[in-house]
Amino acid sequence: MTTPTTPSTPPTPPARGRRRAPSRMERAAGRAAALQRPRVLLALLLLLALTCVMLLNGYLRAEVGGDQRVRTGASASDVPDDVLDGGPILSFPGGQATTVSVPDKTIVLTFDDGPDPTWTPQVLEILEKYDVPGTFFLVGSMVARHPGIVRDMVEQGNEVGVHTFTHVDLSYQSQARVTREIEQTQLALAGAAGITTTLFRAPYSSQTDAIDNYSWPVYESLGEDGYTSVFIDADSDDWKRPGVSKIVEWATPEDGEGASVLFHDAGGERSQTIEALPKYIEKMKAKGYTFTTVSGAMADQQPTGAGPVGGAPGTTGSGDSLQAAHHEATGATLYEGKALVAAVAVAEWTVPALSVGLVIVGVAVMGRFAMMLVLARRHHRQRNRRRFSWGPPVTGPVSVIVPAYNEKECIEATLRSLARSTHPIEIIVVDDGSTDGTAEIAESLGLPGVRVVRQANAGKPAALNNGVRHARYDIVVMMDGDTVFEPDTVRHLVQPFADPSVGAVAGNAKVGNRRTLIGAWQHIEYVMGFNLDRRMYDLLRCMPTIPGAIGAFRREAVLQVGGMSDDTLAEDTDITIALHRAGWRVVYEEHARAWTEAPGSLGQLWSQRYRWSYGTMQALWKHRRSLTDKGPSGRFGRVGMPLVVLFQVVTPVFAPLIDVFTVYSMVFVDFRAALLAWLAVLAVQLVCAAYAFRLDREKYRYLLMMPLQQLAYRQMMYLVLIHSCVTALTGGRLRWQKLKRTGEVGTPAGTGTG
Repeated sequence: MTTPTTPSTPPTPPARGRRRAPSRMERAAGRAAALQRPRVLLALLLLLALTCVMLLNGYLRAEVGGDQRVRTGASASDVPDDVLDGGPILSFPGGQATTVSVPDKTIVLTFDDGPDPTWTPQVLEILEKYDVPGTFFLVGSMVARHPGIVRDMVEQGNEVGVHTFTHVDLSYQSQARVTREIEQTQLALAGAAGITTTLFRAPYSSQTDAIDNYSWPVYESLGEDGYTSVFIDADSDDWKRPGVSKIVEWATPEDGEGASVLFHDAGGERSQTIEALPKYIEKMKAKGYTFTTVSGAMADQQPTGAGPVGGAPGTTGSGDSLQAAHHEATGATLYEGKALVAAVAVAEWTVPALSVGLVIVGVAVMGRFAMMLVLARRHHRQRNRRRFSWGPPVTGPVSVIVPAYNEKECIEATLRSLARSTHPIEIIVVDDGSTDGTAEIAESLGLPGVRVVRQANAGKPAALNNGVRHARYDIVVMMDGDTVFEPDTVRHLVQPFADPSVGAVAGNAKVGNRRTLIGAWQHIEYVMGFNLDRRMYDLLRCMPTIPGAIGAFRREAVLQVGGMSDDTLAEDTDITIALHRAGWRVVYEEHARAWTEAPGSLGQLWSQRYRWSYGTMQALWKHRRSLTDKGPSGRFGRVGMPLVVLFQVVTPVFAPLIDVFTVYSMVFVDFRAALLAWLAVLAVQLVCAAYAFRLDREKYRYLLMMPLQQLAYRQMMYLVLIHSCVTALTGGRLRWQKLKRTGEVGTPAGTGTG
């Protein structure tokens, strides 16, 4: 139980000048709250980390923000003629546009779009075999995903350049995007091979005469930053897969002329490239050609001046542009690069693992829906047959125990509903140290058969045990102090006790305050999730929980298992499992309805469900030895325990994967296909919910709120369960959370049954 709320009579004020010392319960509550805050933060951080991993993985694969536009046919009026007609290597020493041609009888072998884990290693093997260097223009996202290949590439003596991070046409991008594309690729290179580079090739670029007014400012800006832009003289067009002979032919320059030649080591199926490359190298060597890198070509050739930027006349370039392309990464660049590569490695491992988990969760969720539908239908038909009977009618009086702690808003409605019972009962109100006059209200009603038992605040389990000790009859009904029974509820609830093997009966708990949005969401959950589940578990004879709002027990069975335990926060689940292990049968009676007041705010809902989920985990752990129980009493361990762990812990914990991957697919893959898949899952849930509503004779109009429930309410339940798991793993303890009551749940007629 939580710290009592404001008492009906004000406490004596402390002496002036002295502050009242906090009570023991107040101090305990403060400590509990202080312990929970870090766990909530940890749960949120876990969710944030997963989100970041998914976003990083999507960005690496260039499926979001990957502008596929390629500019063609634009004017080149602003581009200097010497650049358009110059060599394939463009730099800006001293602010002047300077082009360099490849020396005669020399080939600069360049490769675009890598590294690729399949094709790039084969290209490197060929280059090493023929002792030929290559210049690889790498896509940053691929570098981050395959850093080992880049390290091998550099160690082998090859040169690398920047080919942007996501392979977009930079002429369409803002200056900020251009800068980001370059810097991120440099970080990837630093993390992968410990270097940065001054070489650059723009995606979708070819020869210098393809530079236009839109791309020219990009080259100017990069040139001012010290980059050398590399174009081509000959294009193998291997990406078209025209055949090996065509690739070799198209990559061959005019006799005796030097050339910057383009191949691809990634971006598609490159088997023809792998087959053509040795033939091409052998052919060119036979013609007396040598192979070099871009830096080697620049060192061997005198640059041609194109004048200052803008086309004005000027001097030829200086030797500054002939520096080696690679530079050792140091300082922040090196560490940030390593962090990027490490983060990508985590993402590359996590997303496939989550994908496998998604398949498992999807199968489990669909399997659960199928089981619920089939078994719930069988349960309904079995229990509603005309000839179905538990045995001779149970007509003897029973004891109804009402534990109450500060329930002044609800206690009158609860007791008056019991007074209208069509079954003979005695009512025991156990006042658990209330400070708001709950006991006085119960006594003042003057209802027949009502006894009030007072005790010091000790918690709900202690109050229930006290009520069992004071009970006069062999069957005891337990309910919450905010719950309202229908006149026939007790009569229906106790009929299964005609079977001597039945030790406890779970009733049908209904949400009474369903007029609000939160109440309606919980109403859907109660009807579909809880009661449909109970039908399934009942038929399998492994009911995991008798709801605290409405449950009946043989007094003998309760005493046999030691009464209600305060070892866990879910004393109802705890005693239910204990009864199974003691050999008693636990059943569900759908016609015994109770109307309970559900939490009316998100904060109260969080507190309640947090306690429920954490308490369930505690109870499962407490009874973990049930897995090895033998005989009929071991049925719960053999059947119920695995199902509860799978459906109430494991599957809900990983169920957010469905929503996470739905959003991921909408953003990064195919919005329409992802939306249709999500709607299909929602349709299955609607079918299950509609059938559950039909069995419970509820109004279908509440199902209109189900799509919104899936978008908002369900996400909160995920966070609650994750929070509970974190608490369980860190060994935390929780106190009971007293919910604020409004007393708005009156008679069942006022709530409107279906």
